[in-house]
Amino acid sequence: MELLSTALDLILHIDRHLADLLVAYGPWIYAILFFIVFMETGFVVTPFLPGDSLLFAAGALAATGGLDVTVLLVSLTAAAILGNIANYHIGRFVGPRVFTHTSRWLKQEHLLRAQHFYDKHGGKTIVISRFLPFLRTFAPFVAGVGRMDYLRFSLYNAAGGTAWVFSFVLLGYYFGTRPWVKQNFGLTIVAIIVISTIPAAVEMWRAWRRRKRTAA
Repeated sequence: MELLSTALDLILHIDRHLADLLVAYGPWIYAILFFIVFMETGFVVTPFLPGDSLLFAAGALAATGGLDVTVLLVSLTAAAILGNIANYHIGRFVGPRVFTHTSRWLKQEHLLRAQHFYDKHGGKTIVISRFLPFLRTFAPFVAGVGRMDYLRFSLYNAAGGTAWVFSFVLLGYYFGTRPWVKQNFGLTIVAIIVISTIPAAVEMWRAWRRRKRTAA
């Protein structure tokens, strides 16, 4: 519970934490931000790290002159893309070793299902998952487990990572310093996270409608 409380505080008040880090570490803040984004996207065990809120707050801080927005966009896009690549390769390495005939929970049939899913829907999943907390950490790992074609994964990974970073950093840059946003930063972050789930919800609804029509 304490870890969850700490993670929630970090996400909802990332603007204050980020300003403190800038004062304490100066230019090293870029390396810290790179590392956090890389960790959040690159390791399946760290989905609790701030993603959307961190990008938005970094953009807002750049609008005040504390950070260079161009350096942010380039470095954090690289972190997001490289993180997913690392996660993909971890999944590709781990998958065949844990999904076996003898495993009770991780059976090879589950691995085959993952492979089939990513052959059919992998590109869309990699892009959409970028905008969904927690899912963006697991999607590249499962893509690796399912042995999604690496070239195809790389193209969608680059597109999704670029769209994610640019969207939230620039949102923060242009709107993060507005008085209402600054006074209600936590509420703004929650709203952004909710809004970012809408494309996935729409896609799930469409898939449900297609299955329903097929069954009929």
